[in-house]
Amino acid sequence: MTDAPLNDQELSLLREIDTPTICNALEIVSPERRAVGFTVSHLHCAFPALPPMVGYARTARVRAAAQPGAGNADQTTARLGYYRYIAEAPGPTVMVIEDIDTPPGFGSWWGEVHSNVHKALGALGVVTSGSVRDLDMIAKGFQLLSESVSPSHAWVHLVDCGGEVNVHGMVTNSGDLIHADRHGAVIIPHDVARQVPAAAELCMRREKPILDACKSGDFSVELIEKALNEAGEIH
Repeated sequence: MTDAPLNDQELSLLREIDTPTICNALEIVSPERRAVGFTVSHLHCAFPALPPMVGYARTARVRAAAQPGAGNADQTTARLGYYRYIAEAPGPTVMVIEDIDTPPGFGSWWGEVHSNVHKALGALGVVTSGSVRDLDMIAKGFQLLSESVSPSHAWVHLVDCGGEVNVHGMVTNSGDLIHADRHGAVIIPHDVARQVPAAAELCMRREKPILDACKSGDFSVELIEKALNEAGEIH
């Protein structure tokens, strides 16, 4: 990350916008990313009523279908290093976790204990190609976007952390700015992040004439043509 982290007010502005509108705004301020940088298949959202997550990615890979090669002491050391990696990041953070099992989600890294640990470390939630569990006992306000829901953690263990991961087509590096809600997740490039709220507002202003035409009592093709022309003149 080369640009200065967003301040609380700037992060708050982004949290007021849903993820599809963020994607629309990025088509204006970063058109080269129109078809990259977002999840491209369904993720189960455990708590759709929560506001969008906006934070800096902490990445890791996990697996659960086979026992870890290292002993318990080595696994504990690896996990503590992973926790330090999260704790030392500029906050807030969003965990982006790739499950490398085939198929993914055999065992869950996420449940009551880990949601509370990660929330205490400053994470807002997780976007993962793996599974989650303990849905009634998740830390309050901690969001889960996952491939699936599973009852067991099986042999789940950390493979590595801090590297590039791919979660449902969203290739993510540590420190990327993540925006995520019940629709999925998208990376906001650091160099345009502060331009996104204004671009989102422009998108909504351009949509208004079209929506107003659709809701009018005398809708016609001619009316929608007029609305499209009007929308095209809004800059």
